[in-house]
Amino acid sequence: MKLKTDLPTALKYQAVIVESAARDAGLDFFDVVFELLEAKDVNGVASYGGFPVRYPSWRFGMEFERLEKGRRWGLSKIYELVINNDPTYAYLVRSNSMLEQKLVMAHVYGHADFFKNNLWFAPTDRKMLDTMGNHSVRIRRYIDVFGQEEVERFVDLCLSVDTLVDPYLPLREHAHPRERQTVHTPASERALRTLDALSMSPLTEPAEDVVIRPRVRSLPTYDILGFLEQNASLEAWQRDILHIVRAEAYYFVPQRMTKIMNEGWASFWHSRLLTSGICDPSEILDFADCHSSATMVSHGQVNPYKLGIELLRHAEAQGEDIFQLRRIHNDVSMVHKLVDEEFALREILPIVKRPGVSVEGRESEIDWVELKRWLLHQLSWGGLPQIELVEVGAGGENELLLVHHHDGRDLLVARAKETLRNLEALWRRPVHLLTLLEKQGRRLVASGGEVTVLDTREAEEVCGPEAGSEND
Repeated sequence: MKLKTDLPTALKYQAVIVESAARDAGLDFFDVVFELLEAKDVNGVASYGGFPVRYPSWRFGMEFERLEKGRRWGLSKIYELVINNDPTYAYLVRSNSMLEQKLVMAHVYGHADFFKNNLWFAPTDRKMLDTMGNHSVRIRRYIDVFGQEEVERFVDLCLSVDTLVDPYLPLREHAHPRERQTVHTPASERALRTLDALSMSPLTEPAEDVVIRPRVRSLPTYDILGFLEQNASLEAWQRDILHIVRAEAYYFVPQRMTKIMNEGWASFWHSRLLTSGICDPSEILDFADCHSSATMVSHGQVNPYKLGIELLRHAEAQGEDIFQLRRIHNDVSMVHKLVDEEFALREILPIVKRPGVSVEGRESEIDWVELKRWLLHQLSWGGLPQIELVEVGAGGENELLLVHHHDGRDLLVARAKETLRNLEALWRRPVHLLTLLEKQGRRLVASGGEVTVLDTREAEEVCGPEAGSEND
């Protein structure tokens, strides 16, 4: 095990004990590197998605301010931060008690096991810390050439649409490497071949052999960022930045698709390990208080720690192999497989029922299948709208047509308009989106920096759940 030498001796000792217990329990993980930071510094790392070497963006600064306000006002607290990498990096908060540090380290080893063994993380870059550092160097060199304001403006434009990816694409390509589309790499490589020259002089023109020629990807596609990277009218440095943002977006996708599984697995093991001998008898009550605060249920909100650990306990009680479940499932498939009437009434109903409404004596009237369906809707597509690019040439030459596959949840109109404006800025031509708003068909059109909303029957025909493409 590799440990930072600046950890206090007592924490090093506890890390050895917790790691040994985790391995004895069957967990398998990369080496774990612990670092001890002040709470404010942990928030700083968290605001960069766990990567302090990441390139600058005001969005990361805003996230830091949000986290810091939550900490100062006592509304939120980060106990730990762990990164999917080989070795796995984990940040401990200096102000935590020894009991909290034990819990956090056990939790970290659960995450580390999940990162290494879960199928959905198999395609991810296991040296992402180095990759993020390389991305940062490239973007900072572009800043030296083209100016901070210009580069940061374009980075922000790309980050504003970084959820427009296909969450199933990496796993499909990983499972079927011969079918992998290789059109993304050449664009980035050609852009990188101009980087040195651009860094020396902003007036340097790219050589003719590195000019990017648009290539049309097969449509329809959910990988809208990939389409834009290959086909938008961008300069070489802009195309490379879009490639960077897309690569990082796909790195984070499995975490969004397995939030319940991942946190549930880590919580399951921190609970089991600490109550199997790691906790001193005098620490049991403090452990119970800390654990219960992390797994409390709030109306209308899915707590991944609570739901995940209860799913695993339910599975184990039914004789399921929880290690196999951990290996192959994401949140949606896990819920689909395990949630039955008993679980739905016990764990999902308290989340969705209205405060003050008693259901005693009326359990038979509650449709547990509807409860399960409600939860699956919350988790579908990683909790994000399912947006597909279906056509180029909608309404005019090279205008994009997107379809929102409606699952019962309307888009937030203000956010949808902002996204379309940013897509138009990247594509440099009008962008159309078909969706349903209050069960009525709508066409949103971004043109000239403005978004108009039109009524259309066409959206009612193509946006329903039955019109969506199969992706799993």
